[in-house]
Amino acid sequence: MDFKYKIKTQTGEILEGPIDAPDEEAAVKTLQLKGYTILSLDPVNTGLLSSDISQYFSKPSNKDVVLFTRQLSTLIDADMPLAEGLRTLAKQVEKPTFKKVITEISEAVESGQSLSAALAATPQFFGSFYIKLVQSGEVSGKLQESLLYLADYLEKSQSINSKIRGALAYPAFVVFALIVVTGIMVIYVLPQLLSIFEDLGDVQLPITTRILIWVTNFVNQYLYLLTILIVGSIVILWRFLKTSSGKSWFDNFKINMPSLGIVVRNLYLARISESLSTLIKSGIPILDALHITSELVGNMNYQRVLLDAEESVRGGGTISEAFSKYSEVPPLMTSMMSIGEKTGKLDFMLAHISKYYKSESETAISNISMLIEPILVLVLGVAVAVLVSAILLPIYNLVGVS
Repeated sequence: MDFKYKIKTQTGEILEGPIDAPDEEAAVKTLQLKGYTILSLDPVNTGLLSSDISQYFSKPSNKDVVLFTRQLSTLIDADMPLAEGLRTLAKQVEKPTFKKVITEISEAVESGQSLSAALAATPQFFGSFYIKLVQSGEVSGKLQESLLYLADYLEKSQSINSKIRGALAYPAFVVFALIVVTGIMVIYVLPQLLSIFEDLGDVQLPITTRILIWVTNFVNQYLYLLTILIVGSIVILWRFLKTSSGKSWFDNFKINMPSLGIVVRNLYLARISESLSTLIKSGIPILDALHITSELVGNMNYQRVLLDAEESVRGGGTISEAFSKYSEVPPLMTSMMSIGEKTGKLDFMLAHISKYYKSESETAISNISMLIEPILVLVLGVAVAVLVSAILLPIYNLVGVS
């Protein structure tokens, strides 16, 4: 969302300009973190046609953030001053949106802010996990190591996401193409072809042909009504998934799907374990580590588990005790965490848990990828066989009768 601001700098200079932020509160926070006094802040109402379409194609991806983090770590390791390193990176960034973000961060650092405070002004690009690790690196004097670890962490997460998208891209394309082709056949091709059989009168037609005629007639007779119904259902489902109850239902559905549910669950467990391990190793207090992980886990079920664990630890309990109450967390994970808590090596044990569940997920994803292709071929073969039999069998019967 775009806002137009009028601010007063620390030197007394009055400036005006635009700012992009999720909401007004975020825009105010961003300007205040830079030390500006806000004189006015008004939303800019832009229609679809008047908006800058290029900004949608220039938003930084996870890959851009990884590259920025790794390069900044390298420059700091080469003893380059932080502000100068940020200016250098801002010059070589190609995407205008990200260039603007890095430029603002470098200006904030030059004005005396810490890197973590400057990053906090753009939470849409650098989340609480990222900022906390940078803050930990600043306090411990190991900023270069923290940035390098962050780059590795983000890269690994991106790798897993890419594997999932790659496994689902092919079947999604095939299913979409099948739906489009079926729609074209039912609306434009089959009505003319099947009308020949309807004109024959009382000729005994195969069951597949009669079903195909009925479906074709029904779709063409109620085409507009069906279109409205489908579009309406999609809109209602989309709005429902935006609500708290809708998100909860969908998050629960993802981890309980047949076959795929166990893969998704393992990915969440790996994310929780790795995030907690990383934060604890970086010296983040356990309560903060649990809260930050709950914000980035991306599933309301596991968010509830982590928040409950936070309350348990605050009350003198352990994480493993809180986790053991929930069926979403397998006994293996709680047992290993319990051993880690008793031996004082929780971060070490969490790192091993993360490796285990990542390995399980990657193996399952590979197996699913290998199974999907023959299943799709079988489904397409059956669909083509039914369609051909429904059309060709009556023709052969007519030829035989004549």
